[in-house]
Amino acid sequence: MKQISWVAVALLTLAMAGCSKPTIDASSDESMKASAQKVRESLPEAKRADFDEAIRILAFSQIDLAAIMAGGASSASIEAKMKGALDGKTAEEVIAQAAQVKAERQAREREQALAEIQELEKKRVDAEKSREELKKFAVLRSRFHFQEQRFMGKQPIIEITVKNGTNSPVSRAYFNGVIASPNRSVPWLKDDFNYSIKGGLEPGEEASWSLAPNMFSDWGKVEAPADAVFTVTVERLDGPDGETLFSTRGFDEDDTKRLAELKSKYGVK
Repeated sequence: MKQISWVAVALLTLAMAGCSKPTIDASSDESMKASAQKVRESLPEAKRADFDEAIRILAFSQIDLAAIMAGGASSASIEAKMKGALDGKTAEEVIAQAAQVKAERQAREREQALAEIQELEKKRVDAEKSREELKKFAVLRSRFHFQEQRFMGKQPIIEITVKNGTNSPVSRAYFNGVIASPNRSVPWLKDDFNYSIKGGLEPGEEASWSLAPNMFSDWGKVEAPADAVFTVTVERLDGPDGETLFSTRGFDEDDTKRLAELKSKYGVK
């Protein structure tokens, strides 16, 4: 076997040194800026945007927002962590590590999203069950009109008759009232009101109330024509100790939209 001359070894060493890829030197701000630019320029034009994005991902992955809010992280320590995450890395290493950071972040986001979906689904199911129970608290009659007062003008009046068909005593009832005309898509008024029931309403009992909303509220300002109809739906009932028995308000339109968005984004049926 022919012995390799020292000249050949030297040439091979120089060739290998010439093929080594540039790395980021984060020993100072100046060297970091210059070396990062050199590393970037070593890449094909098509991959430079990926490198720029990877730099941002790695840098910001070192920021601990909780520590910052608690006052336990100085700007110097944050800067040191950012430099440490980039120091000595080639362009490929920066891009690969950023991809790993991004994948881990997406995995955490998915885990959190799935937990939120589960929570929203439970709220939706609970609201549907409550809606069925609330139907048992029947609104038998509902009227809205104005009553003339001698000195204070017109007082809005809500007249309502209900029957408690649930199995629980009710101390307070929450309603949504709508004043609308037939063949009109937009109601004249849609607003909530509630009533604290003196002595409560036991299962099977019926009661009629005449309520006087604030005349300076929207109830006192509504101007509905004679053909307008006043409808009332029950949205929540409180029990004897003031605890919520049933409520549809635990899952609103925002929750519905949020649930649909999360399911679509993460492919959940």
